[in-house]
Amino acid sequence: MINKWIFQKQTDEELKQIKTLAEELNISPVLAQLLVQRGISTFEDARVFFRPDLSQLHDPFLMADMDKAVARLSEAMELNQKILIYGDYDVDGTTSVSLVYKFLKQFYSNLDFYIPDRYSEGYGISYQGIDFAAANDFKLVVALDCGIKAVEKVKYANTLGVDFIICDHHTPDAELPPAVAVLDSKRSDCNYPYRELSGCGVGFKLMQAFASINNIPFEELTPLLDLVALSIASDIVPITGENRILAFYGLKQINSNPSVGIKSILDVCGLADKELNISEIVFKIGPRINASGRMKSGNEAVQLLIANDPVFAKEKCGTINEYNNDRKDLDKIITDEAIALIAADERYAKRRSIVVHKPDWHKGVIGIVASRLTEEYYKPSIVLTNSNGLASGSARSVHGFDIYKAIDSCRDLLENFGGHMYAAGLSLKEENIPLFTERLEKFVSENILEEQTYPQIDVDSILTFNDITPKFYRVLKQFGPFGPGNMKPVFVTKKVIDYGTSRLVGKEQEHLKLELVDASSENVMNGIAFRMYAFNDHLKALNPLDICYTLEENTFNGNTNTQLMIRDIKIDGE
Repeated sequence: MINKWIFQKQTDEELKQIKTLAEELNISPVLAQLLVQRGISTFEDARVFFRPDLSQLHDPFLMADMDKAVARLSEAMELNQKILIYGDYDVDGTTSVSLVYKFLKQFYSNLDFYIPDRYSEGYGISYQGIDFAAANDFKLVVALDCGIKAVEKVKYANTLGVDFIICDHHTPDAELPPAVAVLDSKRSDCNYPYRELSGCGVGFKLMQAFASINNIPFEELTPLLDLVALSIASDIVPITGENRILAFYGLKQINSNPSVGIKSILDVCGLADKELNISEIVFKIGPRINASGRMKSGNEAVQLLIANDPVFAKEKCGTINEYNNDRKDLDKIITDEAIALIAADERYAKRRSIVVHKPDWHKGVIGIVASRLTEEYYKPSIVLTNSNGLASGSARSVHGFDIYKAIDSCRDLLENFGGHMYAAGLSLKEENIPLFTERLEKFVSENILEEQTYPQIDVDSILTFNDITPKFYRVLKQFGPFGPGNMKPVFVTKKVIDYGTSRLVGKEQEHLKLELVDASSENVMNGIAFRMYAFNDHLKALNPLDICYTLEENTFNGNTNTQLMIRDIKIDGE
C-alpha cells in the first residue's frame, strides 16, 4: 500500500514564532518549527518542555472524588479492614495493581491483589471477583484501569457490604457506578487539568494524594514511576503534559535503577546494558507482560512486577517469555486465517470496515490480530471469537477515526463495550453479528474522511544532510520521550544518491543498508531501510531518491553515530 506524504504548512503567525524562537533559543529554524508544531511558541513554553520536572505535576485533589477516595482508603487502614487491589489483565492493569500494591504494602499488610481471568470472567470488574471479595471479607476494593461502566456490578457489591474506589481512564457513560469514589479525568464533571492519564497514572495520582495527606515524602513514590512509564507506553496514551513528565522520570528510573521484576525482563530481552526508550517498551517489554494475561493469567505478571527476589523474578520472567513465544505463534496462525476469510468474501473489497468472526479463535490474541488487519487493509477492524456464550472481540482503528464512537452507535446490539478512540473491546450475542456488521459499516462509510482511508506519513520538515549536525541531533533528543501527541519528528530529504557503498543485508537480502549523499554537502549519512530491497537496482544505478525517515542513534563497535531510520522511499519525481 502506497503511503501519502503530508507536509506540514505554517501560517504567517507561526513563521514569526519560528523565527523568534530560533533566535531566542539559538537553535536551527527546523527545530524551532518542530516546537511550534507542538504548540510551544514562547521561550518559557520551551523551557518547561525541555526541562520536565516532577514539581510540574498537578495537585491530585483537583480530580473529582479524590478527597472521598483518600478518606475511604485511610478509614479502611485505620479500621484494619481487608483491602483488595483489583485490575485488568493487560499491561496498564497489571502495572496499576503492582504500583498501588507495592506502595501500600510498605505501610499496611492487610491487603491482597486480584486480576480477573480473561476467559472465565472477561474484561473489567466481574461478579466472580466481587463474590471472591465478599467471601474473603474484603471491605474495600480499589479497582484500577477498569470499572467506569460497572454500574450494576458495583450495585451488587454494595448489597454484599463491599465498597469500591474506581480508578479508570476510559470514557464513562452518563451514569457512573455508585462507588465511594470514581476517579476518572474524563468525567464530564471533573475539572482535572489533564484528561489523558493511563490507568496506572490514575492509580499513581491516588497514591500521590494518599502520601500527601499522610505526610509521606513524594520521594517514596518516585521508584514506582518505572511502572507508570510501562503503562503509558504500552497503552498508547498521549505523551504530552503530565504523561510526558511521568514517562520522562519513569524512563530515568528504568535506566538507572529498575525494580527487580523489570530488570529480569530487560535481561531476557537483551536490553540490560542499553538506554531504554518508549519504542522498546512498546515492542519488547509490553508484549511480554501482556502475554501472561493473554495466554495464562495476569496474576503472574503482577507477581513478577512486585518481586523482590531476583531468582524468583528470573524464573517467572522465563515462564512469561515462553507465553510470549506461544502468543507469537497463535497470532500468526489466526492472522493468516482472518486474511483468508477476507480474501474469500468479495464484499470486503468495497467495505470501509472489517468485522471477522470465528468461534474458536484464541481470545488472548484477537486484539493483536485486529491491529494486524488494520495495518494490512488500512480499515477500522474488529475481530470476534466466542467466549462464555457470547461473541467477544477487539477493535482497532486507523489514524483519526474514532472506533469507540462507531461501536457506540450500535450499542443497542451489544452486551458490553468500552475503550478509546483507537482501541475498544465489545461483546454481543452471536445472532447479532450480521446486523452489527451492517450497522457498523454504515456508520464508518458515512463518517470516515477520504484521507482516513489510505495510509499517510505526516512529515515535519524537509532537511538537507547539511542540517544534520551534532548540535541538531543533541537538541532533537531533548524532544523525547516520543509517542502519541509527541511523535518522533519525521523528515524528508530529496534527491539523495548512493555513495557507492549501499548494499542489501539480511538473511534473505531483504533490507537495504544505506550510505547516501545529497547535493548540500559531502556528509555521508548511514541508514537502514527494512524490507525495501526493491529500490536496490534504482539506487545502484545512481538514480536519485526521495527518502522519508526519522533520526536514530546507532552504536556499533563502541562508535556512536546518527543514522537514518527509513520510513518510506519514493523515486524522484513520483
